[in-house]
Amino acid sequence: MNAPARRPARRAAARSTATATLSMTLALVLATVTGCAGGTGAGTGTGSGPGTSTGDKAAVSSLTVLDYYTDTPEHQQWEEVLTSCGKAAGVGIEHTSVPPASLVPRVLRQASSRTLPDLLMLDNPDLQQIASTGALAPLDEFGVDTRGVTEGILSAGTYDGKVYGLAPYVSTVALFYNKDMLAEAGVAVPRTWDELRTAAARLTRPGRYGMAVDANPTFEGTWQFLPFLWSNGGDETKLDTPEAAGALRLWTDLVRSGSMSKSVLTWDQGDVHDQFAAGRTAMMLNGPWRIPALDELDEFDKDGKDRKDGKDGKLKWGVAPVPVPRAGQRPVTPLGGEVWTVPRSDSPARQRKAAEVLGCLNDSSHSLALATQHHTVPSRTAVAARYAERNPSMSVFVDSVGDARVRTARLGVRWPKAATGIYTAIQSALAGRQTPEEALEDAQRIATDE
Repeated sequence: MNAPARRPARRAAARSTATATLSMTLALVLATVTGCAGGTGAGTGTGSGPGTSTGDKAAVSSLTVLDYYTDTPEHQQWEEVLTSCGKAAGVGIEHTSVPPASLVPRVLRQASSRTLPDLLMLDNPDLQQIASTGALAPLDEFGVDTRGVTEGILSAGTYDGKVYGLAPYVSTVALFYNKDMLAEAGVAVPRTWDELRTAAARLTRPGRYGMAVDANPTFEGTWQFLPFLWSNGGDETKLDTPEAAGALRLWTDLVRSGSMSKSVLTWDQGDVHDQFAAGRTAMMLNGPWRIPALDELDEFDKDGKDRKDGKDGKLKWGVAPVPVPRAGQRPVTPLGGEVWTVPRSDSPARQRKAAEVLGCLNDSSHSLALATQHHTVPSRTAVAARYAERNPSMSVFVDSVGDARVRTARLGVRWPKAATGIYTAIQSALAGRQTPEEALEDAQRIATDE
C-alpha cells in the first residue's frame, strides 16, 4: 500500500503491548530522574559520540535525534529535514529510528540511565507519561515560538500546564465514500447517524458492505470509535453512560443489519483501506494519509489491461466529516500527530541547539512542506487555511482538526486503561457476547482498575 507514512493510530496498535511495561517502569524512572544530583534531569544527551560535551565546556557540533520513522522513505524524508534544520542551527544530526513499539520502552531506559537523545519525537498520547518523569524540558525555557497554534493542538504537547512538545503537523479521521457507488444507489453522503444507517443499508449488496471501520482489539480500534463516543456526549472518564452506549449501539446495529462486516473486529486501518480500494465497501472511516494511494488507484485496471468499455477507470472517491448524532452538530474527532521534545540535559548549550532545531521543524515553511509530504494538517491555523485552499481533499480534515481532542486531555497518564476498556467493549458488543450497556460496564471497571 502506497501510504506515505504510518500514522499514530497504527503505531498505537503496535505500542499497546508495551503499555504494561510502561506502567511498571514509570515510577522507577521518576525516582531516578528526580533524584539525580543537581536536579538537571535526564543527563548529557547520549553521553558519547561526536559533539558530546559536559556542561558548556565545548562547542556543540552535533545532536542526537530519536524517532520511530523506520520506513525507509519516511526515515529518509525526515533525515533530510532534520539535516536542513541542523545546518541552520550550525550542528550535524545523528538520526536514529526504532520500531514504534520499542520507542517508549527505550526512552524510559534512557531516562533512567541519563542517556536520552538531544531531540526526541513522541506520539502525542505518550507525551504526558514521559513528561511526568521529569525527563523533558518545557519549551518556554528556550523561547520556542508557539504562536498561531490552536489550544487543542498545543494540548497534545502539554503536561501540568507547560508545553513540552510541539507537532509540525497533525491528523484526524473522516468518512471516505465511493462517489460512483453512492450515485448508483441514489444515496446522499450521510451527515447524521440515521443517514449513515440508511445509506449503509442501501449500499450493501452481495460482495459489498456499505460501511467499514477498524474495530480491532488495540488502541487503533479505540481511536476510530472516539468520534462516535465524543460526538454523542460520551466521555472516557465514565464509560458506562447512555451516551457511550448509544455510540456503541450504532456500530453493533451496522454489524447486526449486515451493513458492516463482522470482520471489522480484526481489521486495522490498512485493511479497511484495502476493502474500500477493492470495492468491497462503499464507505470507510480513515485518515488523510490514505489519499496518495487512493489517488493512484485504478478501480478497474488492476491487471494492467485497458477497460473494454473505454470508460475512465479511476476510483472516484470523496471525503466528508464523520457523521454525527443530530443534524447541525460538528463531529469531535481524535487528534493524531507526533510531538518533538527537548530532553533535559547537563548541557544547556545542547538543549538550546536542540530547541533551535525543534523550532525550525515547526516553523511555517517546514510545517507546510511536511504536511504536504505526509498528507496531514499543518499545526498553525493560518498555514492550515492556505493549505486547504490548495488541497481541497484536505479541507475536511483541516476543518475537523479545529474541534479535535487529544486522547489524554481528560485522563492524562490514565488514558491507556480507558483505551483498553473501550476496545474490549467494542469487541464484546460487536461479537454479540454482551449488549453495549453490559460491555461498557466492564469497560469502566477496566478503566478504573488499580
